[in-house]
Amino acid sequence: MPIRIPDQLPASDILRNENIFVMNMTRAASQEIRPLRVLILNLMPKKIETETQFLRLLSNSPLQVDVELLRIDNRPSKNTPTEHLDTFYRQFEMVKTRNFDGLIITGAPLGLVQFEDVIYWDHLQTIMTWAKDHVTSTLYVCWAAQAGLKLLYDLPKRTRKEKLSGVYAHQIHSPYHPILRGFDDTFLAPHSRYADFSADYLAEHTDLEILATSETAGVYLAATKDKRNVFVTGHPEYDAQTLHNEYVRDLGEGMDPIIPVNYYPNDDPSQPPSASWRSHGHLLFSNWLNYCVYQQTPYDLDKFSESAFTKDD
Repeated sequence: MPIRIPDQLPASDILRNENIFVMNMTRAASQEIRPLRVLILNLMPKKIETETQFLRLLSNSPLQVDVELLRIDNRPSKNTPTEHLDTFYRQFEMVKTRNFDGLIITGAPLGLVQFEDVIYWDHLQTIMTWAKDHVTSTLYVCWAAQAGLKLLYDLPKRTRKEKLSGVYAHQIHSPYHPILRGFDDTFLAPHSRYADFSADYLAEHTDLEILATSETAGVYLAATKDKRNVFVTGHPEYDAQTLHNEYVRDLGEGMDPIIPVNYYPNDDPSQPPSASWRSHGHLLFSNWLNYCVYQQTPYDLDKFSESAFTKDD
């Protein structure tokens, strides 16, 4: 089944060229089916690139998904045309009276910035708090995972001495958990962050189920027992070239970055990298849509309430 996005969104042509079923609003309106409503709060600077990456993963499902894009504020963007933002993105005030089946909050390049120094921190907290009563399941990605842990568990910011950058092997825990269905015992996923997510620390200070970890990268995947909050500390949405582009950017800014681990052939940045995590990324998002959203959400979103959710698989 397709994802449903605005007809002129740049991602439409890209995804169609990849043989991904994208349905325009006109055709979708004629179908007698209740699509899932998923909101993406895009905090990344290159919004067109990021929205395409997430839409690609959301498309790998038999469910029809109606996607809306949300921006954090109306400040001008250095990396995304104003016309694109004005055409395809909504302000929070436009959606705050509605309910959604799913919310994805992307990462942001704020690893070395204290929460209270983030210009939109108060507004982000407002949106995260709103989601408790208006969203069936929220997926926090990378920096957003750290922000979500601060809001839900009052955990302080924990920063690594060096940036974690590369592709790391992870081991699954609780192999029968719905989010992990179909996962290999060990799988690869990319990370690009300064945040520290120690398994021992999260186990001691939260009630989260820790679902996948790495000896080097720490916790990769965790969720509340009711599956209404899912934390992914890496970037399963990244394209093959994304870590390379970040590495080149950091070099250009004189940051002397480390070469991303387990990424380039023979650790040689002159060699083209390939995505070794693509299948995992698609499966993760498919499982989230199915088991955390579709099988938990009320059919009538206007009747959204805590009682609508069950803790059964």
